[in-house]
Amino acid sequence: MNYLFLAEGFEIVEAMAPADMISRAGIPLTTVSISQERLVSSSHGIQVFSDIDWDEFKSGIAVEELRADDILIFPGGMPGSVNLAEKTELMDILQKHFGRGGNVAAICAAPSVVLGKLDGIADRKMCCYQGFEQALIEKGALVDVKNGVVIDRNMVTSRGAGHAIAFGLAIVSLLRGQAQADKVAGAIML
Repeated sequence: MNYLFLAEGFEIVEAMAPADMISRAGIPLTTVSISQERLVSSSHGIQVFSDIDWDEFKSGIAVEELRADDILIFPGGMPGSVNLAEKTELMDILQKHFGRGGNVAAICAAPSVVLGKLDGIADRKMCCYQGFEQALIEKGALVDVKNGVVIDRNMVTSRGAGHAIAFGLAIVSLLRGQAQADKVAGAIML
């Protein structure tokens, strides 16, 4: 299964645009609140009702472990990115999944704030929101400040909200191939 994590203060377009692209591609996706409340407020006060809460997520992956071809997706936003990174259990799951070669994706501040906590990102091509590069540089990542979306093996990163649709299409490309991503892009007249 593929999961998109929502924390209080997430950036709405960075969560919903990729979720829409993934859904249009016919790829199963579950939104997860990282708290016991399914209703999560974005950084601009828009509320989203997640598919499952944190306890449901934990009990679900305890029964059916994450596979490497599953993806964990982290939208940016403040303080959403920080709230994701401070969820120790989630960071442990992320590290274990990534360490086994599992797919991960993050946009805006989340590549730095969340994925920057990962071991094994040295020499990875990544991008993030302007001003958040230092944490990635310190971990040895190769930070791209020109492209809006970067795919490096099992990792997709993006610079911010203006690239949210492209970020979602990159995730589709990673999971189902470029032809499927092109089909979705064509269907939305992109």
